[in-house]
Amino acid sequence: MSCWFRGRTMDLYTAALLLGALACTVSGTDVRGYAKTEGAWILSLNKRQYMLSSAAECATKCDSETTFTCKAFMYVEKDQECWTATENSKSETILRRPSAALYEKQEYLQECVHGLGTDYRGTKSKTKSGKMCQRWKAKFPHVPNMTPETHPLADLDSNFCRNPDGDSGGPWCYTTDSSTRWEHCNVASCTEECIHCSGEDYRGKISTTESGFACQRWDSQKPHNHGYIPSALPEKYLEENYCRNPDGDPRPWCFTTSSTKRWDFCSIPRCASEPPTIVPELTCATGEGLAYRGTVAVTESGKTCQTWSAQTPQKHNRTPDNYPMQVRAHINNTTTTTTPQMSSCSTW
Repeated sequence: MSCWFRGRTMDLYTAALLLGALACTVSGTDVRGYAKTEGAWILSLNKRQYMLSSAAECATKCDSETTFTCKAFMYVEKDQECWTATENSKSETILRRPSAALYEKQEYLQECVHGLGTDYRGTKSKTKSGKMCQRWKAKFPHVPNMTPETHPLADLDSNFCRNPDGDSGGPWCYTTDSSTRWEHCNVASCTEECIHCSGEDYRGKISTTESGFACQRWDSQKPHNHGYIPSALPEKYLEENYCRNPDGDPRPWCFTTSSTKRWDFCSIPRCASEPPTIVPELTCATGEGLAYRGTVAVTESGKTCQTWSAQTPQKHNRTPDNYPMQVRAHINNTTTTTTPQMSSCSTW
C-alpha cells in the first residue's frame, strides 16, 4: 500500500515518508489513556523490562513507575515482553519493529490545555513573545524558586512550558532573556472552538467540513491514502478525525469520508481574544522563516516578487485575507513578507 499527500509534495513530511511501512500503519488504542502504534519501537535511556501477559498490565506498570516518569511503553505480545520508558515520539525517533506495539500516554502528546493547564505535559518551549524557555534545572540567567525538586509532580522537564503553581494565565516558564524573569507561553485551549491566524494551533473537536462532509480519521488510510501520519508527526496533534492545519494552509481542514471528495476546509470562526505575539525578524530568518518581516522582494535567482494580494501572473491562495497574521507592506508592487512556509519569496 502506498501513502499519498493531499495533492502536493512538501518537505515538512519527508520524515514521515522515510518511515516506510511504519508510516502506513494504522494507529489506534486499546488501552485507556494511551495512543497505540503497531509495529513501532523507541529507544530510551531510562527503561525497565517486565514479563507480563497483556498490554493492560504493562500500562499499570508504566503508571506506577517510581524511578522515572513513564511516558510510554512497548509491548511484544508474542514474547509477553513489556518495556516501560521515559521517552516518547516527541523526544525520540520511532523505529520499525514489526512484532511490537508502542503505547504513548496521551497527556504527554497533547499540545493544548484544559483550564489553567496544570496538567499540560506538552513540549512548547517558547513564551508568547518568542523568548526561549530556561531549563527548569538551570540557575542562569534566573535562579528559579520552582524546580523539579520543589515540585516533583509538576513534570518540570527540560525547558517545557508548565504551570506548577496554578497561575491563572496558564503554562509559563523562566526565560533565557536576563531582562525577563518569566513569561506565559502560547498554548492553545483544548476546548476553544475558534482559530487564531490560520489555525495552526487549533486543537478543538470540530470534525465536519464546511461542505458538510464528515472527516476521515487521521490514523486511517480509507477512503483516502495520505502521508499525514499521527505517529510520524506528533507535533501536529492529528487526533481522531478532528479538523487540523498541519501544513500551513489558510485554515484547518481534513480528509473526508466521501470517496468523491478527497479533502475539504472546515468552517471554524476566528477567536475574539488577542492572537499570539510575533517577534519580527527583519534582517534574517530562522527555522522555516515564519517570523521573517524584512524587505527582500527579489528571489535568489533575481526575479521580482509578485505582490501577495495580486493574482497575476501567478494565481495562489497565499493572500492577506487568508493569512491575516502576516505583516505586509507593499513597496513598488512587491511585498516585504514571505510565504507562511518559506524564508524567501516564491516564484510559483
